[in-house]
Amino acid sequence: MNFLRNPKLTSLTYNATKQLRLMSSQLGDLGSGAGKGGGGGGSIREAGGAFGKSEAAKEEEYFYRKQREQLTKLKDDLKDEISFHEEQIKRHQDAINRHKQRVTDIDKKE
Repeated sequence: MNFLRNPKLTSLTYNATKQLRLMSSQLGDLGSGAGKGGGGGGSIREAGGAFGKSEAAKEEEYFYRKQREQLTKLKDDLKDEISFHEEQIKRHQDAINRHKQRVTDIDKKE
């Protein structure tokens, strides 16, 4: 959760994801074989055809699910951090009220 407090790391993660998306749109049809934009990604993908496209689709699905998991975890971590800060606010507000009460009590004694 400490990485959430570092805006540089969050920014780097966002930029890397954005860059990966831009690069994937320039590849052409994934799994269409070597030299056709699909590139080398193993013998099945290099051969192209239905198996290559199927393998590319599975790979894309894997990374989509992985990204969804990461976003869910990030969201949960942010919710935890929000709860933490709300609790801190409550504690500080209680402390302020206690100090004000002490000042009022001191004023009454004078």
